[in-house]
Amino acid sequence: MSDSPDIARIAALIGDPARANMLMALMPGRALTVSELAQEAGVGLATASSHIAQLQAGGLISARKSGRHKYLELASVEVAALVEQLMALSIATRPLRARPGPKDAALRHARVCYDHLAGQCGVQLYQSLVQRGCLVQDAGGLGLSARGHDFARHFGLSAEDLRPGRPALCRACLDWSQRQSHLGGRLGRSLLAEMQRRGWLARSPAGRAIRFSAAGSRAFDRAFPPVFAGAVLDAAAFSP
Repeated sequence: MSDSPDIARIAALIGDPARANMLMALMPGRALTVSELAQEAGVGLATASSHIAQLQAGGLISARKSGRHKYLELASVEVAALVEQLMALSIATRPLRARPGPKDAALRHARVCYDHLAGQCGVQLYQSLVQRGCLVQDAGGLGLSARGHDFARHFGLSAEDLRPGRPALCRACLDWSQRQSHLGGRLGRSLLAEMQRRGWLARSPAGRAIRFSAAGSRAFDRAFPPVFAGAVLDAAAFSP
C-alpha cells in the first residue's frame, strides 16, 4: 500500500457538485445552518445532512452548537485556501474570456477570502508589501522581514498577532479573479481586521464583497501604494 497522501479521498468529497457548493457558500468565513447549506446546494434537508456528515468526516467542515442550532463552517484556513485555489484553477482552465473571475465588479475589486482580503485590493496589498521588502521568501516559505515587522507594528498589529506558530503567519494565496497572489495567513487576517476596525471598509452582510469608504480607499492606497508597472511582483525574488 502506498504511503502517499490520499488526495483521491479529498478530491471525491469536493467533487460532488452539492458538496462543492456548500464549501463555496462557507468561503465568506461565516457559519451557516444545515437548512441554509441545503438551500445553497439546491438539495433537500435529508440529502444536505448526508453531505454535511461526509464533509465533517473528511475534515473539511466543522460544527458548533449555539442553543438549539447547529452551525457549520470551514474546518481550517487550509481548507479555505484549497477551495480558493480550486476556484482559480476552474476559471483558468475554462476557455479564455475577456475578464476572468466573477462578473460582479464589487467582488473583483475587493472581497473576503475566508478571513483575509482578496480581489484587486488584496493583490495590491500583497504586491506593495513585496516591493518594499516587507514580505520575503526563504527556505521556510513566505515570511515577514524585519522591515515587515516594523510596518505591521506601526500599522497597529500586536506582538501576539505576529508571533511564530500555526497556522502560518504569511501565506501567498492564489487569487480567484486576478490570478495573482494575495496575502493569506494570520497576517492577512490581522491586517483585514485592523482595516475594518479603523472604519476603512465594511463587509457585505450577505456574500463576500468588501466595500471601502472614500476615505478608507485613500488611506488604503497610502498604506499599500500600487506597484509601478514592470515591478518584480514575486516575493521569491527578494531576500531578507
